[in-house]
Amino acid sequence: MRHRVKGRKLGRTASHRRALLRSLAASLLKHKKITTTTAKAKELRGFVEPLITKAKADSVHARRYVSAEINDREIVSGLFSDIIPKIGDRAGGYTRVVRLGQRKGDGAEMAIIELVDFSGLVKPKSPKKTKEEEKPTDTKVEETKAEEKKEAKAAKKTAPRTKKETTPKPKKEKIRTTKKTATPKTTPQKKGS
Repeated sequence: MRHRVKGRKLGRTASHRRALLRSLAASLLKHKKITTTTAKAKELRGFVEPLITKAKADSVHARRYVSAEINDREIVSGLFSDIIPKIGDRAGGYTRVVRLGQRKGDGAEMAIIELVDFSGLVKPKSPKKTKEEEKPTDTKVEETKAEEKKEAKAAKKTAPRTKKETTPKPKKEKIRTTKKTATPKTTPQKKGS
């Protein structure tokens, strides 16, 4: 029975689980929103929120505490310079877990975990460009190229076609070899005759 057993093992050893949570926390703080399994997202929430709370007290001790868990200086400085001012006086609940449904490959329950204050700032994927948008704005260059192509086609059509003069290829002479006289072949006799 698992009564009052805190935390999820996630099918990993303790050191592997800690490394996974550190990596997920770094990705979350860098991108502000990540997609993972629901179990990992719930465990990550319990790992990253105390780090954010500790970072609210901007001190040398807090920076060293966070740096012990997140090994990327840019992400740590981004946490103290971008994320903490945006959070302000929020007392907790810095992250949100939104379930997405099951993953197609193995049926694992998927979820998005995001920083609450940054949910509107995440850049949506830009829609694919249509053929009209792909054309460059410099139309003069295009017009001259199109005119040159038209002129080249017109020149091909109006030019008189001439037959190519073909010079006869010299015929290769066959070298005749004399046949050697073959020795008469004897056929083997059948046995018993």
